[in-house]
Amino acid sequence: MSSFTLPTPAVGPSGSDEMAGGSRRRTELNMLVFAAALVAFAFIQTSYGLVNTLQAKPFEYLLVFVVIVGAAHLAMRRWAPYADPLFLPLGALLNGLGLVMMYRLSQSPGGHGMPSSSAVLYQLFFSAVGIGCLIAVLALVREPRVLQRYTYTLGAVGVVLIALPALLPDRISEVSGTTAKIQISLGSFTVQPEEFAKLALAISFAGYLVVKRDVLALAGRRMLGIDLPRGRDLGPILIAWAASLLLLVFEGDIGTSAVFMGLFVAMLYIATSRTSWLLIGFLMFVAGAFLASKLVSHVGDRFESWLHPFAQPTSQLVQGMEGMGSGGVLGTGLGSGHPYITPLVQSDFIFTAFGEELGLAGVMALLLIYGLIVQRGLRTAIAVKDPFSKLLAGGLSFMLALQVFVIVGGVSRLIPLTGITTPFLSQGGSSLVASWIMIALLARLSDTARRPPPRPIQEEGLTQVVTLT
Repeated sequence: MSSFTLPTPAVGPSGSDEMAGGSRRRTELNMLVFAAALVAFAFIQTSYGLVNTLQAKPFEYLLVFVVIVGAAHLAMRRWAPYADPLFLPLGALLNGLGLVMMYRLSQSPGGHGMPSSSAVLYQLFFSAVGIGCLIAVLALVREPRVLQRYTYTLGAVGVVLIALPALLPDRISEVSGTTAKIQISLGSFTVQPEEFAKLALAISFAGYLVVKRDVLALAGRRMLGIDLPRGRDLGPILIAWAASLLLLVFEGDIGTSAVFMGLFVAMLYIATSRTSWLLIGFLMFVAGAFLASKLVSHVGDRFESWLHPFAQPTSQLVQGMEGMGSGGVLGTGLGSGHPYITPLVQSDFIFTAFGEELGLAGVMALLLIYGLIVQRGLRTAIAVKDPFSKLLAGGLSFMLALQVFVIVGGVSRLIPLTGITTPFLSQGGSSLVASWIMIALLARLSDTARRPPPRPIQEEGLTQVVTLT
């Protein structure tokens, strides 16, 4: 008779791992309840500020919104149990506050293109579409590395989406009252393809830089204490620079041009850790934007209104700044200000509406929420092991930060005004859906980073004794 040992078969996550995933989702649920309470309070304050009584309509919107976000939470439990518990609550809070402001503006006096009551339903509908896309991404993209296979396909898709409005007739692609060609309008249906192009390009840049990062990290000459890249390696950034200038010239879209160039340079820095790429990219974009302001009239008009805003006291920029100034530190209160005086405040200038009615404290809280999403995204980039996923998480985080900086800097006259949306807050279905897809990608990357590794096939002390006779 003899005996020998066999290893214990591999098993799934241990009980402690499952408890860790459940703890994150319980934290997420608690934060979602808190976010819903804040949105409910904002609706109540808006109702009293507008008509000095409690209206039923806002709570109908709130109920539908809670059901939609609840579906997202269930999807996170099912397909991303180890994801960061703050991504969904922070996105839901911003989305809910955007709904509150849409409702508040829809009750304003007419004129200036103010949204109607149907605009709130429109925003609520695209909130549901965005959450649906979040669920689809979580269900279909189980491993972020799968996206690396489509590096060049998504790059081509992103370029086509960005270039498409410039190739279409003005009546279809031009935003009314501006010279920016950033949309595709077919009857009552309007889509801004640039919002989805940025996501496709972020994935494409991550896939490209993973392969080329070693070459791009090589140092050339050293100047003023900075290791400059080799001249032969400047091709990618020159292509990105040329593309951003073409976007600036032919579509008049300073915002997307800045985000496009900034996204590539930021991801290039993450991939190579070379400060010289940041410096070169910044100088190239500033030089190109200055040249475009001198050669292209509509770009020059943007710079002129930035440098001399009070030459036109009734301009959109001046009215938005005056609205924020009237809000002071604590604001006039939701429903008690006059944000509707600023033309089209529900889109480019919705941040000034919050500044007027919530004051400096309110807008700082909004910036803190955006900052938390960016911080959690960068934390995910540090935690994840896969180089492609690391680059993608960092790129998506920087993209959100750049977009918020560009629009907030524009309405506060820190930089020239651009025509991009404020994520989650501005009116517009394309921006809202793209923002939720970004949250889904960050959640999937976070789940991958925190997912416990499979237990080893054989652990010390776990053996089976088999006796043969």
